[in-house]
Amino acid sequence: MGMTTPPRTLAEALRARDDESLAGLLRARPDLLSPVPNDITQLATRAGTRASVVRALEHLDRFALQTAEALAVAPDPAPYETLLALLTGDGQDDGTARDDAGTAIRSAAPGALATLREQALVWGEDDRLRLVRTARELLAPSPQHPSPTGLGPTVAEATAGMSPGRLQEILTAAGLPATHDPVSAVASLSALFTDRTRMGELLDTAPVEALSVLDRLVWGPPYGEVTPNPTPPVKWLRDRGLLLPVSTRTVVLPREAALHLRAGRAHRVPEPLPPAVVAAATRDPQAVDSAAAGQAFLAVSTVEELLTSWNGGGPPILRAGGLSVRELKRTAAALDVSEPIATFWLELAYAAGLLASDGEADERYAPTPAYDDWTELPVQDRWVHLATTWLAATRTAGLVGGQDAKGRALSALGPDLDRSAAPEVRHRVLALLASLDPGTAPDPETLLARLRWERPLRGASTSAGNTTDLRSRIALWTLNESELLGITGRGALSSQSRALLDAGPAKAAALLAPLIPEPLDHVLLQADLTAVAPGPLERPLADTLSVLADIESKGGATVYRFTPGSVRRALDAGQSAADLHAFLAAHSRTPVPQPLSYLIDDVARRHGHLRIGAASAYVRCDDEAVLNEILADRRSATLRLRRLAPTALAAQIDPASLLEGLREMGYAPAAESAEGDVLITRAGTRRTPLRTPPAPVPEGPPVPDGTLLGAAVRAIRAGDTAATVVHRETDGTAAATAGSLPRTTSAETLATVQAAAMTGSAVWIGYVNADGAASQRVIAPVRVEGGFVTAYDHTADEVRTYPLHRITGVAELADDATT
Repeated sequence: MGMTTPPRTLAEALRARDDESLAGLLRARPDLLSPVPNDITQLATRAGTRASVVRALEHLDRFALQTAEALAVAPDPAPYETLLALLTGDGQDDGTARDDAGTAIRSAAPGALATLREQALVWGEDDRLRLVRTARELLAPSPQHPSPTGLGPTVAEATAGMSPGRLQEILTAAGLPATHDPVSAVASLSALFTDRTRMGELLDTAPVEALSVLDRLVWGPPYGEVTPNPTPPVKWLRDRGLLLPVSTRTVVLPREAALHLRAGRAHRVPEPLPPAVVAAATRDPQAVDSAAAGQAFLAVSTVEELLTSWNGGGPPILRAGGLSVRELKRTAAALDVSEPIATFWLELAYAAGLLASDGEADERYAPTPAYDDWTELPVQDRWVHLATTWLAATRTAGLVGGQDAKGRALSALGPDLDRSAAPEVRHRVLALLASLDPGTAPDPETLLARLRWERPLRGASTSAGNTTDLRSRIALWTLNESELLGITGRGALSSQSRALLDAGPAKAAALLAPLIPEPLDHVLLQADLTAVAPGPLERPLADTLSVLADIESKGGATVYRFTPGSVRRALDAGQSAADLHAFLAAHSRTPVPQPLSYLIDDVARRHGHLRIGAASAYVRCDDEAVLNEILADRRSATLRLRRLAPTALAAQIDPASLLEGLREMGYAPAAESAEGDVLITRAGTRRTPLRTPPAPVPEGPPVPDGTLLGAAVRAIRAGDTAATVVHRETDGTAAATAGSLPRTTSAETLATVQAAAMTGSAVWIGYVNADGAASQRVIAPVRVEGGFVTAYDHTADEVRTYPLHRITGVAELADDATT
């Protein structure tokens, strides 16, 4: 769709685009589709709203943003040559060679301008470029919001409201001819500041101190404060209009003068090219893959160890949500990691749907049923599940320990940890790592500089040295977390992670599988009541051993220690002494040490000698001497025991507390049911109800797919046709204007649509739906019967049926109108 005349508005410029270009706009700015605009005019209006423009500016790279900023301080409209001059300068600066920079800018400027045009931030032909008004207001200078370029207002803007007499004084001091016309005076002063020769002659007469004042203002901010009696250098500048008053105490360097001092450049350092990501180290790719695979196995093992320790029920949940600081410290100590790393594993397990609240009155965390399914997967598939969850998660573990907007502390697993930018930053960091040669670890500072160039407005600051903005912090957390998770090895992206990003989970799992060590079916028992697992263990062996012994140390080999408490735990789970002896003999490559056999027999002999049930609670034992010993022990005072019979004691605390208290005193009691049977406590029985993982919080509307874009473009085109179509004047009524609803009587409406159905022509109708919303449509009636008209609706691009009583009126289209 071409245009014979230049567009006068953004709507006309959008109307002149082809369908592919409109789809590109909607793809780049998906917020314009919520809901689908009725026509091109509404699309243009929505594209100029402040919220939409801000969102679009935030997604520009640094040079595209600099191009928009240059247009914001250029005349409106501005030819392309003026824009290019603001980006490259006039070549008459301090003599520093800028040819290479100018060449790069001239090469990159068309692409940056094309990006601004595609996103409807700039419209018009090259000889009349216009920045949309909202973007100009956001980027143009003002005392409250200085321009990002550091330029101040023009001479015309700064002198608005200045008295003619004051203007005459400035012209006289600057050596310009006097004029009583304020417009001519402003034009004369502007011409002086934009004339390099005359401006140079004027500055040659300036005091050195005055030039120093200009040096401080030239690159911004252009505003300065003055006293009622300014110094001679400031007075010299003010008298000649090089400093113009904004208020009684504030002056500003006008834009034309600043551009002369800048040699015509809008920016001190234009950045047409993205900074390169520099390699910090180059390593053997195979070593990187091996290191990443080892860390991936450790990540899976750590998550499994964490949730196994919470099998019987995890820590309680704070009233405000999340984990308390004390419980986080306890979890970190149990995993033998720092608290930030423990937070990362907790948040990862929660995001993966392996951990959730149990929903009980005394709410606690516990593994979910999905955790049991996860543990049955091969190691490589478990890792892929964790890695893909991490890539898409918006919950940001690095925020824990900080404060929210209201000054409240952010806790692990608590609310307010979602940051919608996190997935995009993670993917972008990994994409930059993937762009390097295999085995190359990047320099973090150059990586952050590249991210800031790509999204300069998304952080708190655009300065190259500031790393405190959110995107930079997420990027640094991404580097650390990807190393913990095994996405990277020794700082470089692994082959399996490249496959995860490019080919998908199945390919990544296939590449990781050969690098994962095979699980072992044996341990090495030692005489000091320890067992050494020289590698990962098969699941049944690992599960049983984790109940029978406590993990003492982890690493390449895991050391388990047998204690009376761990043996009692196995007996509580339903094992007998004979079962434990047989298990150890079957899975040990070394003989079972005699001390370990004695330990098992000794604990088993005493296990269950005392029986505890619910009275509130009671203790019974066939040996009266044991009960006498307990009553005589001072440590039993807190248990509040009293004798009911020679072989039974009653307590005023619950059975669980009584069990724990007697165990702390060195006994090995067993719980029993109301029928007198020993209760078996099996590990891993506590699970939450079925839970769905927390959904990531999207960053704005999702990018629409091709089908939705095509349908949206057709609907907008059809709506635009309906809104702008030319229609005939109906009998007895005035011609309706575009955008208004036609009005005809019921008889006229019926007759017109019947005639259109017979001739196969299209008509223009006004329609009010059941909700009372009015719209105008172009329809081609097919059938009229029973008070309804069935027609092809050009606006909706489908066949629809309309009640005749809801049609406000109908008008024929002009002979030259098209639908």
